[in-house]
Amino acid sequence: MTNETHRSVQELVRALRQRDVKPSEVTASSLAAIQKVDPEVGSFLSVDEEGATTAAKALDEAADTSAPLFGVPYALKDNMVTNGLRTTAGSRILETYIPPYNATVADKLAATGGVLIGKTNMDEFAMGSSTENSAYQLTRNPYALDRVPGGSSGGSAAAVAAGLVPFALGSDTGGSIRQPASFCGVVGLKPTYGRVSRFGLIAFASSLDQIGPLARSVEDAAYVLGLISGHDPLDSTSAPKSTEDFTADLDKGVKGLRIGVVRDIDTEGLHPGVRSAVDAAVAALQGAGAEVVEVSLPNSHYAIAAYYLIAPAEASSNLSRFDGVRYGHRAAGATLLQMYERSRSEGFGMEVKRRIMIGTYALSSGYYDAYYKRAQQMRTLILRDFEAAFANCDVIATPTAPTPAFRLGEKMEDPLAMYLNDVYTIPANLAGIPGISVPCGTVDGLPVGLQLLGRAFDEKTLLRVAHAYEQVRGDILPAPQVGVGR
Repeated sequence: MTNETHRSVQELVRALRQRDVKPSEVTASSLAAIQKVDPEVGSFLSVDEEGATTAAKALDEAADTSAPLFGVPYALKDNMVTNGLRTTAGSRILETYIPPYNATVADKLAATGGVLIGKTNMDEFAMGSSTENSAYQLTRNPYALDRVPGGSSGGSAAAVAAGLVPFALGSDTGGSIRQPASFCGVVGLKPTYGRVSRFGLIAFASSLDQIGPLARSVEDAAYVLGLISGHDPLDSTSAPKSTEDFTADLDKGVKGLRIGVVRDIDTEGLHPGVRSAVDAAVAALQGAGAEVVEVSLPNSHYAIAAYYLIAPAEASSNLSRFDGVRYGHRAAGATLLQMYERSRSEGFGMEVKRRIMIGTYALSSGYYDAYYKRAQQMRTLILRDFEAAFANCDVIATPTAPTPAFRLGEKMEDPLAMYLNDVYTIPANLAGIPGISVPCGTVDGLPVGLQLLGRAFDEKTLLRVAHAYEQVRGDILPAPQVGVGR
């Protein structure tokens, strides 16, 4: 059987609408690819073979094929709730949780004719940069099985890179879409905060989390963003923005646009090969007609420190709902307090416990002003830096991650080294602006990414620049070590 799911989303939509291939055949192709490849990669936590097959066969009989994702299979990160399908957030505390409702993005993709194949692996409650914090399994990078896929959306990135699905959704709190996209050689888009509904996304840090697509091209990411975005009355933080066609301006090129290069970027730990690849990408955009200007983000040096106070503080509050009473893991205890303690001790992993303790401390009486409040003040300064920079440029170019994918287990004993993987991605989450990672080369055969950042709600310009780079770059990535369809 040929692998249909390694075709682009747009190619698949055209083929399915013209009935060159049936939805059931595409779904069967995806399921066969997962059965063949995923035992090595470990990208899926659950595969809904029965549900996907039933949905695809129903589409075979449909008279109308005009739905935007008619018959296209996809995957969801396992922190987006799915009605009747287990959702764990990568945690033992939700090992048996079967939600009674859908996340808004799941409803939207189903309404556009997409076929949900399954749920992908992730760092527990999206806390991590390598997907090694999952309570269930390791996910391996399709480009090198001894390397991590990045995190926390590592399962989604690996599934797309290996050709198991044409696109998947992830969530990005501090780089969790863009960093795994960089490591796995795919495109990862974090929209502006509020652009995509968070209803049904199991919360990590509510003021930072944002859902976005991982795909194999900028065009596909833009297409999917148009389908999942828009105001949602079920999400109080959803922006009052109408749905847009984000593919409309992709081919306008970069002539007349200004690309900002950060002169005071923190280069400690930046791999020389990554820096060379990003510099070459910026030069390629300049050669395509863009103007390159220097900009300054002086407070970005403090982004990680601010983030690791704000995010754990919000996690401490959000994860208090997992108490063993209403849903999820419940341990036996002689008293209510003992039941709480045992349920949370058994259900949460070490990284989640670490962040809950940091956050609880930062919010505690006598320390709130010294830590959490000051971190929020720094967040405001970082946002103002971006506003000043965007007065002089249209997008900002940086590395996505300081290194290519590192080896499994390499940083698990050093949380600070792990946290530094997000040094270039975290500022965008604190400022709420959109960011995208596009493959821009390799280091020792491993993909690296160019990160482009844009003004709030200006995804069209961001995607236009990313697409233009993709066109001048050409096909630079080798085939992954494991995967189908190439």
